[in-house]
Amino acid sequence: MKMSKVYKANIWGGEGCRTTRSSLANGVSRTITTMDSKGLSLKAVSLPLLLLLASNLLLCKSVASLPVCPSGAANCQVSLRDLFDRAVILSHYIHNLSSEMFNEFDKRYAQGKGFFTKTINSCHTSTLPTPDDKDQAQQTKHEDLLNLVLTVLRSWNDPLYHLVTEMRGLQEAPDTILSRAIEIEEQNKQLLEGMEKIVGQVQPGVKENEVYSVWSGLPSLQMADEDTRLFAFYNLLHCLRRDSNKIDNYLKLLKCRLIYNNNC
Repeated sequence: MKMSKVYKANIWGGEGCRTTRSSLANGVSRTITTMDSKGLSLKAVSLPLLLLLASNLLLCKSVASLPVCPSGAANCQVSLRDLFDRAVILSHYIHNLSSEMFNEFDKRYAQGKGFFTKTINSCHTSTLPTPDDKDQAQQTKHEDLLNLVLTVLRSWNDPLYHLVTEMRGLQEAPDTILSRAIEIEEQNKQLLEGMEKIVGQVQPGVKENEVYSVWSGLPSLQMADEDTRLFAFYNLLHCLRRDSNKIDNYLKLLKCRLIYNNNC
């Protein structure tokens, strides 16, 4: 079943949450109307979008109290502290969604298949020089951590697009999994946009690093063998959960270091 588009909230501006709230609500309404005309269960169909609406509204509520530029203001720049506040909220939101999506996929498709033991060092971002633990992250220069976050976010643009596309054809894929995948794809773009703004303030005049880790897993998502294909989805969702957790932790560390001078 084709899902309604999940609308993104532009949390780097002042109008995004109101637009998102209205658009998501309209999407739920359209879904209910369409499903009703086909005689399907309204409760089962509308629940995934209602859950995403609720979580997206919580995201907007968290951001709503933060200072924003007045509508139409010229040459207005959001402070670095406010940018980090938004980025940390959004990265945590993405990680929660990715964890929920992985857990539901694991429960529905991976029980008894031994997928987890095959996921060691199998992520397309595994070759990136990331800190092994919190102590190493603390010792990493903030410029390197910022560039690492940008690199990881860019490395997920392509796999997230194909995750959504291929998941639409997955047999009996629950709407809750697909809707979260759509939302994460949109919010990853939002977080990348915000990180580019943060880097622009922390390192003004420095040319941005366009490096990213290439993903070559599309053929695996399209395999005819069901178990091979399911493992490809499982592994991708496992890697997404792992990387979203790293980004969330790095951003919290960077916020503490750059905004509060490590006094947090």
